[in-house]
Amino acid sequence: MAAAIASSLIRQKRQARESNNNQVASSKRRSSPSKDPRSLCERHVFSVFRKVRFCSGKKRPVRRKPEPQLKGIVTRLFSEQGFFLQMLPDGTISGCKDENSDHTLFNLIPVGLRVVAIQGVKAGLYVAMNAEGFLYTSDVFTPECKFKESVFENYYVIYSSTLYRQHESGRAWFLGLNKEGIIMKGNRVKKTKPCSHFVPRPIEVCMYKEPSLHELEEKLLKSSRSPTTDPPPTPHPLDSAGIPRKRSSF
Repeated sequence: MAAAIASSLIRQKRQARESNNNQVASSKRRSSPSKDPRSLCERHVFSVFRKVRFCSGKKRPVRRKPEPQLKGIVTRLFSEQGFFLQMLPDGTISGCKDENSDHTLFNLIPVGLRVVAIQGVKAGLYVAMNAEGFLYTSDVFTPECKFKESVFENYYVIYSSTLYRQHESGRAWFLGLNKEGIIMKGNRVKKTKPCSHFVPRPIEVCMYKEPSLHELEEKLLKSSRSPTTDPPPTPHPLDSAGIPRKRSSF
């Protein structure tokens, strides 16, 4: 009796142990394909989140800042001597009587407080003054292209160099035309004389790109990198003694 009871208890324990092992094995088999304790909904949400995060990780195109715009005018500069200031396509600056000439149109671009750059509309060159007082034209903007604009008596406007002046007296050098319409040296022009007096006659208001001194550096860099287009000189044939032979004419 005791043995039967003991054997039945042993059998029940063995059956219970086998059933537990089967449940564990079935649970392991079910969880083995995914090996993820999360639910299907959670896994789907996580995959969508990863895709969104991956898409947002792409670099966005950088928006360039708009270039600074300066409000200037297209005008003609009429001298008290009776000439319009003109700039020819080759860069020559002189006076002209023809009011309707396109070469008398200039861009007055503000580059500072009461400081302007004077640029020919057709030629596209800047008016500049060197250290000797001579006026010349430049295809790039330099510090010598800056002129101080001042209003004189009777509402005449005078333009003086911002870089150069008389060393002893400190008198400014001005833009001027003589009685023949020829440009004058800046150190010989006085602000009290009619040769330096101009009356701007505005045509229209325009927006301009700010002149930059970096344009000069970029141009010098490009010119230094550009190869020369001149072909190499052809050597003259030499005879056995090393003397150049004369070419025979046919």
